[in-house]
Formats: sequence, C-alpha cells, structure tokens
Amino acid sequence: MTARILVVDDETTFLDAVQRKLRMVGHTAVTLESDPLVALSRLDTQTFDVAFLDVTMPGIDGLQLLERILERSPATACVMVTAHDDIGLVMRATRLGAFDYLVKPLQPAQLVDALDRALAHRRMVELLEVRRAELVDRELDHPEAFAEILTCDERTLRVLREAELHARSEIPVLITGETGVGKELLARGIHRASARRDGPFVAVNMLSLSSSLFESEFFGHRRGAFTGAIADKVGYLEQAGGGTLFLDEIGDLPMELQGKLLRILQEGEFTPVGDTRPRRANARFVAATHQDLAALVADGRFRKDLLYRLRFAQLSLSPLRERRDDLRLLAIRFIQRSARPEVRLSEAAEAALVGHDWPGNVRELRGVIESAANLAEKGEILPRHLGIPIKRRPVDAGAVDPHGLPPLAEVERQHILRVYEATQKNKTHAAGVLGISVQTLHRKLRAYRVS
Repeated sequence: MTARILVVDDETTFLDAVQRKLRMVGHTAVTLESDPLVALSRLDTQTFDVAFLDVTMPGIDGLQLLERILERSPATACVMVTAHDDIGLVMRATRLGAFDYLVKPLQPAQLVDALDRALAHRRMVELLEVRRAELVDRELDHPEAFAEILTCDERTLRVLREAELHARSEIPVLITGETGVGKELLARGIHRASARRDGPFVAVNMLSLSSSLFESEFFGHRRGAFTGAIADKVGYLEQAGGGTLFLDEIGDLPMELQGKLLRILQEGEFTPVGDTRPRRANARFVAATHQDLAALVADGRFRKDLLYRLRFAQLSLSPLRERRDDLRLLAIRFIQRSARPEVRLSEAAEAALVGHDWPGNVRELRGVIESAANLAEKGEILPRHLGIPIKRRPVDAGAVDPHGLPPLAEVERQHILRVYEATQKNKTHAAGVLGISVQTLHRKLRAYRVS
C-alpha cells in the first residue's frame, strides 16, 4: 500500500524539494502544506502514515502542531524538521511523541532514511500486533485471561491454549521454564481462566519456607500452640481458600517438607498447628520450577511420588532466545510502561536485542529496556544505552559453518540480488516478488553497496 505522507513547512522551496525527492523514490501520495492550520484541518478527512513538521512556523509552531496531530491520529509517525540542533527542543519533541527529528539543511538521503525508518517501524508494530491478534484469537477462547503474556510465538500460544484447557479442571498444574520466562504470569492466567477467578491468588516462594516454620506458615496455627503464638494465624492454605495457591520454586522445597505437601495433595486435608480438627483444603494448586525435577528425583533430592502427583498437567515455557519475534513486542510494551513512554527504539538497538541470548529472559529484558529509556538523551534508544554485550557479526560472503552452510543473512542477500537481476533491476517489480516494500528494497541494496 502507498504510504500517505504529510509535509508541513512555511518555505515553499523546501516543500517542492521534498516532493521531488520523494517522487524519485516512488512516493506519490504526498500532501504539502505551508499553513499548519490548514494541515491540521486535513486530519478531519484524511489519515497520514508519516508527517514531516517544521518546528518554526507562523500561526502555531511545530510542537503545537505535533500535539494536535497525535491527539487526532496517534498512529501517525511525526518527524520534526528544525534549523537548529537544539537538544532541549529535541527532548521536548520526543516527550510529546515525535518519532524522529532532522536538522536543516537536509541531504536527500537523510529524508529518505528517516521516512524508511518511520515506515519500517510502523509496519513492524502493525504486523506483529496483527499476527499476535490472529494467533491469540485462533488459539484462545478467553484471551483476556492471558493478556499479560505478550507473544506471537506459536509454541507459546499452544502452551497458553493447554493452560486454558487445564484451567477448567481442579488438577494440579506444574509450570517449568528458565528463570524470568513468566511462570507466575502463566499461573495467574490459569487462575483468571478458571472457575476460581473471583477467589484469591496466593503466591508462595518455597525458598522462603524454613523447616521450623513450614507448618505454621502453610497450615496456620492457634494461639498458644507454641511459645510466641500470641494469636491465631491463618496459613497459606486458608488464605487461598476458594482460589489458587501458587507454589513457586517447588524444586527448592526441602525433602522433609515435600512429604507434608504430598499429604495435602493426596488427602485434601490439613490441621493448623495447635488444633485437633482437620480442615478441608479448598485451594487449587499450581507449582513452578526452573529446575529439572526428574533429574532431582534421580539425585534423591525430590520425591518421585510428589513429582507424579504434580505433573498430571505440565506446561513448559520457552526461553526468550527461542522466540525472538517476541523481543520487539515486549520491548515496545516495556517502553510504553516505562517512565519515558515517548522514547523510541533505534534499528541498531533492536538488532542488538535480537543478537543477545537473554539468560534472564523477559525479566532481564524489562530491566534493560527501562534503564535504556532513562539513558536515551535524545529520545532514541541506541545500542550503547542497553548495557548488554553487542555481537558484531559483519556479513561475510564467504562465511560458512563447519557443515558448509552459509549464514541466514548471506542467504537473504543472495536471494534478493537474484530476484533483482531476474527482474532486470526493476525495483518495483523486484519488491513485489520479494513481498517487501520498495523502501525496504532500497535500504537492502544500499547495505549491499548496489547503486
């Protein structure tokens, strides 16, 4: 689809130059306005993908125009054009929601590159959101229960579907996965998708339970049951009555306490310390661990019968390095929820995120993005703001792995150039065959040093 572009500047010579350049690279749906108020009135009947706005204009200035455009059309990527490289002005513009800024006098390549970045960012967000919406709608009956788990990864969506099905029953669920992948979020999703959604969700980290206090914390106690028990205490089992009890890091529960937990799962009863009457446990159990429980059983550090009891319904969440498409979605969400939601992610920073292995998974990504948003002086997150090792892998046409296979970037390069040659170097035709925009093809060819 042709990009709809608005250019607002009180210098007609600049407008003419911009229009000529954009037409040269295939953009014909360009609207030029020298009066910012007239430009604003166009939004009553038209929508624009990208707007180039001069900062200094009569009537209303570019920052005021930026605010009004984004009020009416939040999806429009606005690029500010200024005659002065003023960091204070840039900061104000980015806080108001500007996508990018350019300093006059402009080189034609700067204009095209800024447009390419804005359109690529918009397409990426739209495609990921559409893909996610399609997959979620296809997989889930109640997507709102799992709304906090942002993914477009098909394996993860299948896990969510299984979780939704298990939520209909009362059997215990075991969630496995590396630290930081979102096991508690999945547990909360199961709770929200279950018939117990109106009851409490109580999360307990099993590492925090000592052998001496386990029964008191878990089962509760009666006043006078032991020295210091000056009042009745409601334990976790009663707190979770009618709801869900989430047992986090179940693999770290000491062996001597595993038997006590097993009895609750088998018999469904418990007795508070200092009481004589057993009570029915009315909590649904969901457990989670980052450890291999089967290996712990083999080492004699986890009860086989407890594992069998827990893994009737087992769900495994993939690490972030195996679902790299989710990086973009998650990074954008974390920027939007940061102290500076107007900050944007540069292409170089995005590439650095994709190249990182994320041993801390989603939790690590969130911390990295929130910190980087604070450090982005000009409203754009750059690789140096991320604080992660940057993997620099230049394209090497001769690079092969031990099996003689070229890297993916080289396969893509060869395919694009073959199509380009096969279409007699007709960029519009080649872009159509490749299924990409002409602007993306231009950018690829420049990277390959093809004029």
